[in-house]
Amino acid sequence: MVRGGVIAAKRLGAEQIILLGRRPDRLDLGKSFGATDIVTERGKEAVEKVRQLTGGYGAHSVLECVGTDLSMQISLNIARPGGAIGRVGVPHDVSIPAAAPTFFNNLTISGGPAPSRAYFDELLPDVLEGKIEPGRVFDFVGDIEKVPDGYRAMDERKAIKVMIKF
Repeated sequence: MVRGGVIAAKRLGAEQIILLGRRPDRLDLGKSFGATDIVTERGKEAVEKVRQLTGGYGAHSVLECVGTDLSMQISLNIARPGGAIGRVGVPHDVSIPAAAPTFFNNLTISGGPAPSRAYFDELLPDVLEGKIEPGRVFDFVGDIEKVPDGYRAMDERKAIKVMIKF
C-alpha cells in the first residue's frame, strides 16, 4: 500500500513525499519510487519529525496504510488543518480515535477497498510504457503450492508482497 501511495503521489506531482516506516527493504523501495523524506520514528517522535519536515504545518494529504490505532493516531496528528486522511489499510479497530481533533482541525477522513478497475484506463498505459513499475513490490513469486510459504515470508518480514502465478 505504502509504495503504491508513493507512486501515486509522485505521478500526481507531489513535491514532497514523506514515507513513514521502519523496514529497510520497504523504505528503499519507497525511495526508489520517489519518497523525498523518510521518517523511522513512531508516536510523538514521528509527529514531531513530520511537523519539522513540513515547516510546522503538517501534511496536506496523509495515507494511513497500516490500520492500527497507533498509525491512525499518527495520521490524525500529522495532517495539517483542512487536510485529508485516506485509510487504505484494513482497519484493525472499528472506531476512528480522537474525534475532537478531526472536527476542530476540519480533517476529512475517508477510505475503503480500492476500486481498482476504475483506474485501469488511466494507469495501464503508464504501466505498459514503463513510466510506473508497480510490479517491483513483488519480491516473492511462486505457484499455488507456495501460498503458505508466501504468507510465512511476509509474516517473518522476508518478503514485501507475494505474487502467485497460476
